[in-house]
Amino acid sequence: MSEWPEGRNDSGDDRYGRGSAQAQPEGARRMPHVQRRQQRPVPPQQQPQRPAQPPARPGQPPAYGVPPQQAPSHDSYGYDSGYNTGQVYGRPQSAPAGPGGPGSPTGPGGPGGRPGRPAGPAPDWRKRIKIGSIVLVTALLATTIGTYFWADSKVRREVDLSKVIERPKEGDCTTYLVVGSDSREGLSDEEKKKLHTGSAEGKRTDSMMILAACSSGNTMISLPRDSDVEVPSFVGSESGKKFAGTGKHTKLNATYADDGPELLVRTVEYNTGLRIDHHAEIGFAGFANIVDALGGVDMNIEKGFKDEKSGADFKAGEQTLNGSQALAFVRTRYAFAESDLARTKNQQKFLSTLANQAATPGTILNPFKLYPVLGAGLDTLIVDKDMSLWDLADMFFAMKGISGGEGVSMNMPISGERGGNLIWDKAKVQQLVKQIQNDEKVTVKGN
Repeated sequence: MSEWPEGRNDSGDDRYGRGSAQAQPEGARRMPHVQRRQQRPVPPQQQPQRPAQPPARPGQPPAYGVPPQQAPSHDSYGYDSGYNTGQVYGRPQSAPAGPGGPGSPTGPGGPGGRPGRPAGPAPDWRKRIKIGSIVLVTALLATTIGTYFWADSKVRREVDLSKVIERPKEGDCTTYLVVGSDSREGLSDEEKKKLHTGSAEGKRTDSMMILAACSSGNTMISLPRDSDVEVPSFVGSESGKKFAGTGKHTKLNATYADDGPELLVRTVEYNTGLRIDHHAEIGFAGFANIVDALGGVDMNIEKGFKDEKSGADFKAGEQTLNGSQALAFVRTRYAFAESDLARTKNQQKFLSTLANQAATPGTILNPFKLYPVLGAGLDTLIVDKDMSLWDLADMFFAMKGISGGEGVSMNMPISGERGGNLIWDKAKVQQLVKQIQNDEKVTVKGN
């Protein structure tokens, strides 16, 4: 029997759904509402009679009525729709349907969740840690090697100690002649004015020290620039010509001005009898730049002083010196009654403090601080041709140890004056040299 309303048949407008002859496509058409016809009540006498229902046995459903639902819905092909058990989306009956679980609305596999990843092998953490360690060690090794060759290429090996003749015997300690020159190399006119260096041409020694690195303890000996010394025979560093000694006496810093570091080393060895293994020299610019690269050096100045020539103006107490202040501190001599002897003590104190603060993990392990410090020092540092970076490091740490109380700092023993020059105490000098050569603890006291 048709469920279409009366009056509705297939004789209507059959263009709907069958195309149109019009040039424009036919628009959407609203479907007519279809309403079922109301069933007319059937008189009781016309209703079909059902046979009498036999009495139901206990535990047995009635013969007539809604049949009970059957659990399985397997067809003959083994397909289980899961409709009767609520498994509309195919969730396994044994899987939990709690929050986050498979089949839950938010869990993997649910309507709103991500598809579950297939189970794989557990990560091998030992292998990962091993590979990471190898990569880290390789990177550190490459950085260290690169830094070494970079620093080594910046060292200026310009002093040839092979030109020094008639040298003393080698000792058990490694000895360095550390020189601070008054070279204005690399300084602009404005920087010279700021640092109070003047504009003198050439180079002269502003400070000289012997640093003996020994297993028995390190010793730093300042050599006053006004020390009275005898000029020995020597070979000219430029001409290669030999000059015989005439017994001439002069100030120690004058030998450097006459023929450079080679004659200075020759003169120190001749007048002390101590062999100098390495020579290291730094100028004004390099000294100030190193201090600034470190961010300043903390000093405890026991007594304030002022000097117009060096630009020094210090008050007593703890303070941080920048590059220009540090240079003024180590160059001041006219503000002290002891003049050059007082200045050499300040130089020793400052250099050991500088080395102590530079050799901290905060500088060595920080590339943003280490490289500027190395660059500032190596750009103006002049050493002998046989000096390696390891020798420089040994010199640096030997200097650092003195500030920590692991060594001795002193002036060369003085016995008097002659014409304004300071005369060394020969007996004490010989004892001092012997102790250093034999790697013995230094007991000699200086001025």
